[in-house]
Amino acid sequence: MLTFPRWKYFVILVVLIISVIYALPNAYPQDPSVQITAARTGGTAIDAALAKKVDGILAGAKIPSKSIKVEDGNLMVRLNDTDQQTKASDLLRPQLGSDYVVALSLAPTVPNWLASLGAKPMPRGLDLQGGVHFVMQVDQAAALDKRLEAYVEDVRATLRDNSVPYTSVVRRGNEAIVTTLAVNADADKAQKQLRIAFPTLTQNLDARTLTLEVPQSELQRISLEAIEQNLTTLRNRINAFGVAEPVIQRQGTDRIVIQLPGLQDTAEAKRQIGATATLEFRAGVGDRAAAAAAVRDHNVPPEARVYYDQNKQPVLLSKRLLVSGDQLINAVPGTDSRTGQPQVSITLNAIGGQRMLNHTLENVGKPLGIVYVEQVPITQIVDGKEVRTTRTEERVISNSTIQGVFGKEFQTTGLSREESTSLAKQLKSGALAAPMTFVEERVVGPSLGADNVKRGTTAVMFSFIFALTFFLVYYRMFGLITCLALLLNLLMVVAVMSLPFVGATMSLPGFAGLALSVGMSVDANVLINERIREELRAGMPPQSAIATGYDKASGTIFDSNMTALLAGLALLMFGTGPLKGFAITMIVGILTSVFTAVTVSRGIATLIYGNRRKLKSIAI
Repeated sequence: MLTFPRWKYFVILVVLIISVIYALPNAYPQDPSVQITAARTGGTAIDAALAKKVDGILAGAKIPSKSIKVEDGNLMVRLNDTDQQTKASDLLRPQLGSDYVVALSLAPTVPNWLASLGAKPMPRGLDLQGGVHFVMQVDQAAALDKRLEAYVEDVRATLRDNSVPYTSVVRRGNEAIVTTLAVNADADKAQKQLRIAFPTLTQNLDARTLTLEVPQSELQRISLEAIEQNLTTLRNRINAFGVAEPVIQRQGTDRIVIQLPGLQDTAEAKRQIGATATLEFRAGVGDRAAAAAAVRDHNVPPEARVYYDQNKQPVLLSKRLLVSGDQLINAVPGTDSRTGQPQVSITLNAIGGQRMLNHTLENVGKPLGIVYVEQVPITQIVDGKEVRTTRTEERVISNSTIQGVFGKEFQTTGLSREESTSLAKQLKSGALAAPMTFVEERVVGPSLGADNVKRGTTAVMFSFIFALTFFLVYYRMFGLITCLALLLNLLMVVAVMSLPFVGATMSLPGFAGLALSVGMSVDANVLINERIREELRAGMPPQSAIATGYDKASGTIFDSNMTALLAGLALLMFGTGPLKGFAITMIVGILTSVFTAVTVSRGIATLIYGNRRKLKSIAI
């Protein structure tokens, strides 16, 4: 008998409803937009006054806009097309200055009730929808400077830990580190310990002057490591945005290319990608009164440097860097249980933790300064051209007295909640070995992407129409059943690809995988229909022939699709870029086609033929 459990009808209905909900956002096109955000956390406000100013600028240039309003803390200017988007961006960037980041964006138009359910449009690759293309310049000179300063501090620590007295350790350009030993110092011991600590540096001893020379090969290695570390850090930061299939690759000797397909919040991405905020820990020198007197009298101690806190009050801190940002391996934002202020729980690596432990053991009751260092982007117009640089902003967020001994784990306050969260993200992703500047930013191929979408959609639709026409002509009523199953299959694929947790991106190879999945779904229905025909030719009653056809064809369908599924999994595991996009679409299509061919089409056939007691023939 031809039967079908009612709970399976309920499952099909639920799948249909969910598929419609999560596929529906793809029917809403995104608005070309310009997104304006503060250049730094806690900087200039994004409010109605800024919206009015932007509206006036655009009105003066006769650039119409759909809307200008604050969305999620950013000012979103929605425009009619990409030409207006580019013109508005080029106009606003120099007029708003360095206090704001003006970035090209695509604003969603999905209704709020869909967005509240987590329904979003399917992410599309750079070849379909375009995206943001960044080229970043790595400041290798700063990387060398940073590493050589670390060498100087490490030389001091090595000599101090091995009880070798010295009078000074200074740099000589980027070529050498010159150490002047004390009169009673053991020069042989100093050479031995420094050779162990710095095997790649060459030594030269002249009387009490020990010179560690940095060979050219070491300088090249430092520059290369700076690029590689920045690449790794950028990948970690971009992964936090959930961008599907980003392109992050090295270009030449000092540039990095970043492509972010389909990213909407480009301003936030730009700020987080190029951010170099970190913390530095330095010993305090004197109290606030001494700092104020030193600034007033222009008499700063030679071992100290003047910093300023949030209230613009001077603070004297040691030039010697106790712990740098490179030695921070984790940071977790939270709230101080006693004061209710935002705090960051810091974890140092082994070297940083040991330095902090040694310092606090010897300096209980003395001040310890924590400096927040941030690279702020600056946009200037020079000779009619836009020039982008950065400036370093430093401020003391804490200059408290050391109350007890601590090492690699501790908490610090003094940052706003936004700053503490942003700092924690950056420290988790890793520190940049060298600062970077954006030397190029553009949107990649929006018109070409639209043409690719049109061509890919046309290819899928023609393959679908050809399949439907064949089934309607050749299998008649069961051809109609197959068409309904294929329509649900296509709807399910789009819905699954649109789910945020799947992490799929539709690209041109993805369209190929979608067309292939339609063909494989057709193949499964052909097996079922031909099996039913065989049972009818053998003289079996129509209802029994339908039930037997589905039962016997199901095993073959599972076997054939399993081999294709294994091939897709291999592509997904070992492929990258286009191959991975093709594999994801193919795997999703295989799973949905098996469900629609075996379950959905059988349920429809049972609805049509299951309750007919005197069924003599069927249209197949």
